[in-house]
Amino acid sequence: MSESATRLSVFKTYKLYVGGKFPRSESGRVYEVTDSKGKWLANAPLSSRKDARDAVVAARKAFGGWAGATAYNRGQVLYRVAEMLEGRKGQFVHEVADAEGLSKSKAAAVVDAAIDRWVWYAGWTDKIAQVVGGANPVAGPYFNLSSPEPTGVVTVVAPQDSSFLGLVSVIAPVIATGNTAVVIASEKSPLPALSLGEVLATSDLPGGVVNILSGKAAEMGPHLAAHQDVNAIDLTGAGADLARDLEIAAADNLKRVLRPRTEDFAESPGTDRMTAFLETKTVWHPTGSLGASGSSY
Repeated sequence: MSESATRLSVFKTYKLYVGGKFPRSESGRVYEVTDSKGKWLANAPLSSRKDARDAVVAARKAFGGWAGATAYNRGQVLYRVAEMLEGRKGQFVHEVADAEGLSKSKAAAVVDAAIDRWVWYAGWTDKIAQVVGGANPVAGPYFNLSSPEPTGVVTVVAPQDSSFLGLVSVIAPVIATGNTAVVIASEKSPLPALSLGEVLATSDLPGGVVNILSGKAAEMGPHLAAHQDVNAIDLTGAGADLARDLEIAAADNLKRVLRPRTEDFAESPGTDRMTAFLETKTVWHPTGSLGASGSSY
């Protein structure tokens, strides 16, 4: 090869992440993604209703195994995500800088915070039950025990402006508590989310636990909100009008709904995003009597 020859860059083809695989949209559609200055970055898949339905099928199929895994094991997997992100930090710094118009140093701080967020939720997987569950005092010879259980398949409308830290902040608590997720990435800045799928695929996370779609929330959202096999929906990234319409659609099968609110994702998270998609199961059990004295166990 001549020393003066100019090498052509290999542009990345971004794909969806559904069921642990990387399909293109079944519609064949794409849309242009640009940086904060309008410069073309890539073509992202424009997901269809069929893609959304496929993602729900994958999430439902994965739910039993993920919810049935030990909390400690889920924590190990989330920590593995952080490890893999640490090794690919440079790529995500570049993508976040382009997506959000940040300097490299500020983008690096965002990526560091996102990695730390995975570690934070990894530590909570086997502790949240101790905080929100417990033994309840009752007037009678019974044990009355409450314990949290995952809700099921959760649709997440990811934040529009916080393309990575916000994205991680809404996905991690959903899966930390044993739910599976169908995520609609930021429409204007989907590339960090689609790249996150590549990390999740190599982080011991079972296929289907997280499914990432790019495209228009206004197109996919109504169908996911009305889907009878979706148990909950997080409206964080939906505008006011869309959020109202999705909440109305979600009422048809009594989905849990987390309404949009003003959030600073750089702040330390609390436990509310984990408890938002937990159900409480309460079990009664007779204590029994050990003798005439009335003592019991």
